[in-house]
Amino acid sequence: MRLNALQKLLERIYRIEVDLDVEDFLITDPELARQLDTSVNPRESQEKLLVSQEDDHLDLALFLDASVLAHLSDDNPLESLHSENFIDFLLAVEGVSHFLYLIWNAGVDRGITLMELEMQAEVDKFVTAASLWNRQGKSLIPSKLRYCLFDAPAYDAALDQVQRQRYEDANHYAGKYCLRLETRYLKKERAGEMMEELRRFYRLTQGEKIRLINSAA
Repeated sequence: MRLNALQKLLERIYRIEVDLDVEDFLITDPELARQLDTSVNPRESQEKLLVSQEDDHLDLALFLDASVLAHLSDDNPLESLHSENFIDFLLAVEGVSHFLYLIWNAGVDRGITLMELEMQAEVDKFVTAASLWNRQGKSLIPSKLRYCLFDAPAYDAALDQVQRQRYEDANHYAGKYCLRLETRYLKKERAGEMMEELRRFYRLTQGEKIRLINSAA
């Protein structure tokens, strides 16, 4: 699987266009990723978006471990998503989602928070998996997918308290939103209407997203 194919899938879902190609920013060398990671609490990870900002200038790199890319190349989830390539697929979605959401928001002169970035990536995992399984003609029980993504999360022990809270909040709100998608649209086979809502959701600010999610509780 090529990452730019996954980028195009997300662009079609959200009806957006980004002129940059994620593969032009891809690195696979973990040592280079360590050198470029200027975060407060750098951690070892198979995926991370590396960002450096000076005034209006952004330097970006997306690190994905070479083993993840090799697995996706040998077993393409865009052709057949299943249990053996599911985890690597989620890592790729997370990285491409981060890249795309950051670039799109920068293009409309809007800043974003790290929690917002993580929340959107969690929603993207649910939506892309559901979309692919539907396209591939596989039976999908949305609640099982939602359980895998949100009901039993495992967090890196190296996260500090602030980071851990950010990931927990992102998981909480994304899980509630995907329950909304499941009950309102997927269970009633209203995929077209779900796409329209997703496009509106993508363009909301973090505060607007959280208010929408809480209003549906």
